[in-house]
Amino acid sequence: MNPSISLWWRIAATLLLLCCSSLALAEVQRLKFEAEGNYLLVEWLDDDLLHFEYGPGAGPVTDQPLITTDMVCQEGEAVPEVVCGTDFTGPTQFNQEGDTVIETQEVRLVIEPRTLLVTVIDRSRNDKVLTTFHPLNLDQEFKGLVFTRTPELDVYGLGQQFVEPGTSDIDWDGRVREGGEFGNVMAGFNGGANGNTQIPVLYAVNGASYENYALFLDNTYKQRWDFRGDSQWQVEMFGEVIRFYLMTGPDLLDLRRDYMDLVGHPPVPPKRMFGLWISEYGYDHWDELMGKLNSLRSHKFPLDGFVLDLQWFGGIPDVTGECRMGSLDFDRGAFPAPADTMATLRNQHQVGIMLIEEAYVCASLPEHQKLQAEGCLVKHRPGSPEPVFLCGFFGCGSMIDYTDEGCARFWHDDERQKLIESGVIGHWTDLGEPEFFSPEAGYGAGRHADAHNIFNFRWLRGIYRGYQRHQVQQRPFMMSRSGTAGIQRFGAAMWSGDISSRLSSLAAHAANQMHMSFSGIDYYGADIGGFHRNLEGDLNEMYTQWYAYGMMFDIPGRPHVENLCNCKETAPDRIGDLHSNLENTRLRYRLIPYLYSLAHRAYLYGEPVMPPLVMYYQSDPNVRSLGHEKLIGRDLLAAMVAEHGETERDVYLPQGTWFDWHSGRKIASSGMWLPKVPVQRNGVLRLPLYARAGALIPLMPVDEKILNALGERRDGPMDPNLQVRVFPVEEGAETQFTLFEDDGKTLAYQEGAVRTTRISQLRTGAEVLSVMVAAAEGTYAGAPSSRNVTIELVTEKEAEAVQLNGTPLPKRASLTEFQQHETGWMKGSQGRVLAKSGLLPVNQSRQFAFKLKESPPCTSTYRSISVPGEGNGWNPADPQRTLTSCTGKIWQGRITLYQEQYKFAADGAWTVNWGQDGQQDGPNFPARSPGVYEVTFNEADPAHPRFDFLQEAPAQPLHFVCENGHTVPGISVYVVGNVDELGAWEPGKAIKLEPDGPYPTWTGWIPNLPPETPIEWKCIKRQEQGESPQVVQWEPGDNHIVDRGQAEQRGGF
Repeated sequence: MNPSISLWWRIAATLLLLCCSSLALAEVQRLKFEAEGNYLLVEWLDDDLLHFEYGPGAGPVTDQPLITTDMVCQEGEAVPEVVCGTDFTGPTQFNQEGDTVIETQEVRLVIEPRTLLVTVIDRSRNDKVLTTFHPLNLDQEFKGLVFTRTPELDVYGLGQQFVEPGTSDIDWDGRVREGGEFGNVMAGFNGGANGNTQIPVLYAVNGASYENYALFLDNTYKQRWDFRGDSQWQVEMFGEVIRFYLMTGPDLLDLRRDYMDLVGHPPVPPKRMFGLWISEYGYDHWDELMGKLNSLRSHKFPLDGFVLDLQWFGGIPDVTGECRMGSLDFDRGAFPAPADTMATLRNQHQVGIMLIEEAYVCASLPEHQKLQAEGCLVKHRPGSPEPVFLCGFFGCGSMIDYTDEGCARFWHDDERQKLIESGVIGHWTDLGEPEFFSPEAGYGAGRHADAHNIFNFRWLRGIYRGYQRHQVQQRPFMMSRSGTAGIQRFGAAMWSGDISSRLSSLAAHAANQMHMSFSGIDYYGADIGGFHRNLEGDLNEMYTQWYAYGMMFDIPGRPHVENLCNCKETAPDRIGDLHSNLENTRLRYRLIPYLYSLAHRAYLYGEPVMPPLVMYYQSDPNVRSLGHEKLIGRDLLAAMVAEHGETERDVYLPQGTWFDWHSGRKIASSGMWLPKVPVQRNGVLRLPLYARAGALIPLMPVDEKILNALGERRDGPMDPNLQVRVFPVEEGAETQFTLFEDDGKTLAYQEGAVRTTRISQLRTGAEVLSVMVAAAEGTYAGAPSSRNVTIELVTEKEAEAVQLNGTPLPKRASLTEFQQHETGWMKGSQGRVLAKSGLLPVNQSRQFAFKLKESPPCTSTYRSISVPGEGNGWNPADPQRTLTSCTGKIWQGRITLYQEQYKFAADGAWTVNWGQDGQQDGPNFPARSPGVYEVTFNEADPAHPRFDFLQEAPAQPLHFVCENGHTVPGISVYVVGNVDELGAWEPGKAIKLEPDGPYPTWTGWIPNLPPETPIEWKCIKRQEQGESPQVVQWEPGDNHIVDRGQAEQRGGF
């Protein structure tokens, strides 16, 4: 050892022992070590959170905190106190053993004095060595750290980078994680372009164990992470010094909480952001938007808003001939009276507006001159008075310098604030990597390399601070294409860029969602259906699968597409399977009380909203890199589909008891794969969804009258009532969930205007389950003073009685009777028991006591009972018409009937059947109104089945056949008719059939046909290509009328 180093080391050690001999400390500790012309400074912030700095030379003194970047919570940001946790008090214990060993209650560091190599030992795990690290090339511009790797390294986090089409199950081990020339970049991928966003937090786990640590690299320059080594991994970066945080803890969730305390929890988004938003590139005028709005409302979709792309301010030269980018003023020719129109949309149609904005300003605009006069354009060179001149798809101009706090303030106050005051409720920040730049430019932050990866961060921060400065009570919400760690504390979500319309790209997006959750971005989504329509399979199938994923996992859920030709659809009532899209939308809206409560927990405690399974099942080897399944909060698990032709998939359930959300089936899992779980259920694409035993899921009442996430309705005021779906705990166990409610719009929740309701369940015996809904605590503007509470208990047992607060509830014989009364209980289908309390004050607790018994076994001699009819071609083996639940000789199930006659049949055949008189081969039951029904069939009384109406019938698919369709290349056979779904007699919008009848017979299923509208149609032969394809031949004779009682609709030439 160098004598000077040895002397310094001994002096430092002596001082440490003199001043820090006590085991109980309450202040941050700092020590510096020097060797070979380099230094290491260590800052102990608490027992398991350490801050390091490596650099050349002697380094800073130890009486000041280490410097942090923008990513770490800063004083003066005025975020709510619960958002950041950087008021560190130091370790509770701090000891030194000899010259090189320093330990807290949780962590021991062993420092090698010649190389400054650090060994990290987890004292809470029997002195387990987690890793070692040492600096690399500290005297070089591109310097780094080298870490030892564990035998079975798994690596999570590090932001987003699209790696492998078709693969959702990715951790970073064995790969290189690297950005563009300066870091953040939009990169081409699989027929589209996606964000490569540098969020430098890493979680390292030694296989399926709790040997874990996290590293947050507090560096905003370009980085390169390399995990390909056999015995070590390394990260390299630009920057004068290397600063980073190291976190240890009992599990990944604890590590994430420490990280979120450093960079900030997300505030609670506006409640509308949990609903459906419609977007495209782009709406050319208000009328186009209104057409989409009216169409969605007519198809009974709930909807929360529209996102306007750059056409709102006048577009770009290729579209309008004039460079308008940089204007934050509506194009009044296409979008007149914006404030009045947005007020109408808000007050009469219950939807909001989010606007895109970019950081580029066309040189021809007066805004350019204004910004230049203020010194608020990025400079041609550092110190130069001249602005940088950039050209891109938008035209030519300059770039707003958002890295300059004064410029961010000026632009918000001068331009953006008026939009907020006119009714805009969200800000879509685009191109913020930044996409176009000069490497030689100068910024308020310094050189371009200094500004690149914090550019979008400071843009978002400028919006947040503008809201604060103007005391706007509306919650700030931003949707950003780029950023870095910490943007979430300003109310920013992210989307994954201009993704292609390929299911293989959706699979890659799902892998990124896993890493973004680790990186602190809870609100993350994609352009549902893909921005670039570079297809690899059927368009409608792709959209239907992607839309189901987006409604399950994306926040906000937002379809989007490049549609400059005005020839592409993105709204879910116009593309894909309408019924599937509608049902997946309604499921999303039903779950909003649960999702919104998770958002409050993310705000208060830094908990993840959509965590990967490994966060909660860390010791399960099957989930180490599982990205195609995700948790929603703690209690729900969903699996995605992203493959053409995929109608079923294997689903992994971690150890424990689970319930199938859709069927109610109870599954005891030892940690196993369920093979061939159906994706199509009753003609609807439904993602596999499971609830943990003990889950209590608050739900919003959703029907065809619901309008938006706030609960506003077509038929009157918001429904204040609460529904809770309960999945029973095991005997002797208890679980609880807290429902959070607020006004959904303003910042008042940050001042305590929140209502919480504790919901719990207790299994006191095999036959008694109690569900408690406690008295509500707190209130907010518009909070209901009373409400009805409905409990939906999912159980394999049969209910004998239900009490409310010790008083028996009356049993109702049918769903119709149950709905007609304010209180009562009933046995539903699929193992459900429904009970409701009646209207009571919210400050009054409710205790439901369910007395249960074992359900009697099925004593039927039949394997199944079905309801074939005209609507399914009298097919008795149709699984979508089969009753699935049997108790004794009573069968129950949920089926869809159209205006049709029907019968009941046994075992999928006509050998045994029952007609209207209850007799074999008796007359058909008469037609019922179209609808989805809860059907109860009693073999002892087959003439009197019970039909409980649940909801309107979905749009109906029909099979069309056109015979004798002889054609030549370039000509095909189409169906055209009087409804929009058949082109409204416009040949250019006709539906193409396929020559698989076999040729010359053309056939095809056409979905989404209105169930009650009389439909007329014909076959036509027409050109396949062209803007106005020519009709070669119309089918002769009168129009056909759709006969819904026929399995096929036949025509021909």
